[in-house]
Amino acid sequence: MEDSKSKELMHEFYLECGFATRALHSGEHLGQPSGSRNHSNGIFQTSTFLFKDAEEGRQLFAGEQQGYMYSRLGNPTVVVLEGKINALEGKEVKLANPDNVRVSSVVFASGMAAISSAIFSACKAGDKIIRGDVLYGCTADLLNHHAKDYGIEAISVDTSNIDKFKEVMNANKDAKMVFFETPTNPTMSISDIEQIAAIAHEANPKILVAVDNTFATPYLQRPLSLGADIVCHSTTKYICGHGTVVGGVVCTTNDEFKDKLFSFMKDFGPVPSPFDLWLVNTGLKTLPIRMDRHCENAQKMAEYLDKHPKIGRVAYPGLENFPFHELAKKQMDGFGGMIAFELNGGYEAGKKLMDSVKVMTLAVSLGCVDTLIQHPASMTHACVPEAERMAGGLTNGLVRISVGIENIEDLIGDLDQALKNV
Repeated sequence: MEDSKSKELMHEFYLECGFATRALHSGEHLGQPSGSRNHSNGIFQTSTFLFKDAEEGRQLFAGEQQGYMYSRLGNPTVVVLEGKINALEGKEVKLANPDNVRVSSVVFASGMAAISSAIFSACKAGDKIIRGDVLYGCTADLLNHHAKDYGIEAISVDTSNIDKFKEVMNANKDAKMVFFETPTNPTMSISDIEQIAAIAHEANPKILVAVDNTFATPYLQRPLSLGADIVCHSTTKYICGHGTVVGGVVCTTNDEFKDKLFSFMKDFGPVPSPFDLWLVNTGLKTLPIRMDRHCENAQKMAEYLDKHPKIGRVAYPGLENFPFHELAKKQMDGFGGMIAFELNGGYEAGKKLMDSVKVMTLAVSLGCVDTLIQHPASMTHACVPEAERMAGGLTNGLVRISVGIENIEDLIGDLDQALKNV
């Protein structure tokens, strides 16, 4: 017990450190067996845990003592990653409210498991959710179809337009949740988290404001410190960073919601493998240095594309001509590694470009150390109705690049030779 307490105190100590230090050390030995002295956390690849006697088993299930019973209900590898995410997303919140706010995380088997669990933990039949008009394809499909099937009404609005959002929010003050992405996937629109949270909470103090923070990561943007109640990530992406894992996480400052979320995870069972979480935790330790390189490379690539005669428009927050550039500077610590652009020749030109690259990889997903290029309208967002796609600016000619950490000269050279074929 004393050993467990000392680990918690060390976790609190690291909370006041810089981001890179927290990424390496926060939560690192939380939940580990008493007396363990391993430098790298072990993988507790087990479905169940032993009890020393029947009384201990009873006490654990009754909540009278802490410990592990069954990996769907808790696992030492899970506790490490959840503690680390808490520290990365919640430092400013926790330091500003040391006695009154608890930052909690629950990890899931995929990003969509995290998002769907968050939505269904907050909303039930007859409830409304206000959603951003541009969302990842499966998130949009979830709200357009499955949530509707369960009696949840999803109301779409361009959250990057504060006046429109305020109008919709005030017309639906009984909504239980606001859910949006910033930057959006794949159009890169930016929404003002602080203003949205303030407007939503003024209209309905009990509403839950949720932000999908996958594109930005906690290194570049921390929605909880800007007034959001919930943050979702696909840990498949930058947080792991190496394309080896499918996973997700939900982080919140709302204890009531966190209890519902854990209950949903426990009873519906979208739990991740301990081995996958160990890989995520290993990748997360290098998130700061990876994101610095992603941002540096993406800025240079965006500037190259912006000047190219065959490119119609480039959507990247780091470009001064990008409509949301100033807002991105205000609420983000960097502009990220994602770029969307449209070729003058539309989809056929984009198809030719994607078929001509040599260094880049033609594949979906994002946030990997290597550069990925894809066509959202026919791939990641193919399930989104065309009218909805077009209304949100997701045209048939849009190409998305997740810029990796390769030498930027090689990436730009690859684009240059590929564009000559267009």
